[in-house]
Amino acid sequence: MKSIGDSILTDTLLPSNSDAVDYFTTKDGQTFAGLHLIVELWDCEAITDAVSVDQTLRLAAEKASATILHSHMHSFSPSGGVSGVVLLAESHISIHTWPERSYAAVDIFMCGKCDPYLAIPSIQSGLKADKIAVEEIRRGIVQKT
Repeated sequence: MKSIGDSILTDTLLPSNSDAVDYFTTKDGQTFAGLHLIVELWDCEAITDAVSVDQTLRLAAEKASATILHSHMHSFSPSGGVSGVVLLAESHISIHTWPERSYAAVDIFMCGKCDPYLAIPSIQSGLKADKIAVEEIRRGIVQKT
């Protein structure tokens, strides 16, 4: 097995006789825990109302076929910024907003059969963002030896 500092670990497969449900995903010949999307949204108009932001992230989770367990949003004064998380059975969606810059940073991490890319249109629309950048990270990559 490689060290934790390396991005690929070996010998982390479930035993063949295991009854455990495996939520890892295989895509393009690679097996991994899930997709983590780093989403940056610029020129946002709707990022100061915690209730609206919560509704946006909840809708996004539903569009991605995720199971919502809990959500919590926090409003900051006097800036109007919002930070929050929607906890999912499949992981999470988190947000931090900077109204003074019309900017929002969103993390979407999902495992199993969820598709985090399906959450993005709802988030972009709900936050009324003109510009968006998305970076994909595959978490928990497993390499057979």
